Amino acid sequence: MKQGTWIEPGTGQPLTWRSVIADAAQSSAVMLGESHDRADNHRWQTQVIASLLACREDLVVGFEMFPARLNDVLAEWVAGGLSEQAFLERAEWTKVWNFDPELYLPIFRLCRDNAIEMVGLNCSRGLVSEVGKLDWDEIPEADREGLTPALPASPAYRQYLFDVTGGQRPDRAAQGPEDAAFDRFVRAQQTWDRAFACRMAEVTKRPEAPLVIGIIGRGHLEYRGGAPYQLEDLGVRNTRVLLPTDSDATPPADIADALCRMPPVLPG
Repeated sequence: MKQGTWIEPGTGQPLTWRSVIADAAQSSAVMLGESHDRADNHRWQTQVIASLLACREDLVVGFEMFPARLNDVLAEWVAGGLSEQAFLERAEWTKVWNFDPELYLPIFRLCRDNAIEMVGLNCSRGLVSEVGKLDWDEIPEADREGLTPALPASPAYRQYLFDVTGGQRPDRAAQGPEDAAFDRFVRAQQTWDRAFACRMAEVTKRPEAPLVIGIIGRGHLEYRGGAPYQLEDLGVRNTRVLLPTDSDATPPADIADALCRMPPVLPG
């Protein structure tokens, strides 16, 4: 199947750009997955945002890459008040993310050029670490950054996380997804999932109800066990998960709502 073609999960049948975008534009939240270090993923995200902008102008783009405390900086960037260098410095890029900024600048420029509001979806690494070590109930209210507790992970999501982090092997303390030794990782992962969901839910519940687009790592989105699961718990059920793929295999039926075929990454 040629590159740039959308694929229906489960069947591998082609979908049109028009049908995928028209459907996504009617939702409350659209989550665009990524592998953080892949430029093609970010080009695809930029194309999807531009396509959604052609359908409706009331967009807000939320980013895993920024904690919510930096929203004022994101607003200043969109308003045209910062150079690119100043934006990256004020947004603490090397501290909060530190992937090559050129991977993401096309998305940031698109938002600025079209006055699309940008918001941070993340929380502090310190909160994630504390929840991993302790438990949500042991975190003081003042330190929760406005988040609510995550809905406990489903068995399927625990299995997914266990598999994508290496599965069972002799050198690993946790020998299965339900092993108590795996709880710390799951709690930390779910803190991120809940943060992204809480921030997106806040946008969807504004009086004007704009469409919120989440730029999020695909591990939080695949099979809907992470952020989409938490969004549903928060009452936001009309959501879409879109993913890029460079695989020729037919994608599993429940991995996402649609996938876009990307060119293969060639060595060198």
